[in-house]
Amino acid sequence: MAWLEYLLPLIFLAPLGAGTVVVLVLRNLHDARVRSPFDAHLLREPGQALRNRLDRAFARLFLNGALGPIAVLTPMVYGMGRMLFAPHQNWLEWMLYGLLTTVLALLFSFLLMRDYQRIRRIKLGLACELAVGQELERLIRPEAHPYFVFHDIPSDTFTIDHVALTPHGVFVIETRARTHPLSPSGEPQSTVAVESERLRFPGWSERQPLRKTRQAACWMQHWLARECGVDVPVRGVLVLPGWQIDNEHSPADLVVVSGEGLAKLLAEARLGQLSDTIHDRIARALERRGALLDNRRLERPSI
Repeated sequence: MAWLEYLLPLIFLAPLGAGTVVVLVLRNLHDARVRSPFDAHLLREPGQALRNRLDRAFARLFLNGALGPIAVLTPMVYGMGRMLFAPHQNWLEWMLYGLLTTVLALLFSFLLMRDYQRIRRIKLGLACELAVGQELERLIRPEAHPYFVFHDIPSDTFTIDHVALTPHGVFVIETRARTHPLSPSGEPQSTVAVESERLRFPGWSERQPLRKTRQAACWMQHWLARECGVDVPVRGVLVLPGWQIDNEHSPADLVVVSGEGLAKLLAEARLGQLSDTIHDRIARALERRGALLDNRRLERPSI
């Protein structure tokens, strides 16, 4: 029966199928989320959203790295089985197996390179988030009370990196990580010029960081007005760690800084004066808002 020539070689694929099952089971066992032993809520640290993205990126890297060799070997192993059971050798069929093996090898090589680049970008962003979070932690000390810092506050459609609450206003802080280009002599170029609508880096310009910071500050101001019943002074702050900031033409509605001395800058800034009642109401509202992100993570299936 001719169909047995194509069915019997599937026996050789059983070990590869078993390896695939093991890889998928190991992927589902990975869960890097850490819950508090007091209230079972997920613990949230600076850059927690990027930490979660990094965990998922490593899970995809593991999946592609483990399934890649299995997928590449599948047509080759099946073709070797066909050679054992086929009475006649069809070289066109063997060329098809070789072509399929080559395409799969190129595909998974591309996926692995993509995963590597994604992990590299996320690590750079996480390093900047941690640097800014460490700088903001200087606000939280007994003599500086009542200063509060909240991390990863969810809005309706995006996540705000940090929110600092002082007796004189609320600061919405966004962090952006960018690498320094090199000059023809090999020296890093680390100066960025701030304009009203764009950032001029050496060799390119961007509008999205300023637009996103304004969007976050606007959302926070409207949300606090609904939650607290009063207009709360809010200022957007964009942090570019490691860059020298040229603020000669910077806009007046937000602040762009490198991150050094950020805690001192926020402590000395005077957007207005918050009464103790409004200050405490804002703190409770931000705590409740941050808990929404914890609940979403608890409901999200592990990757």
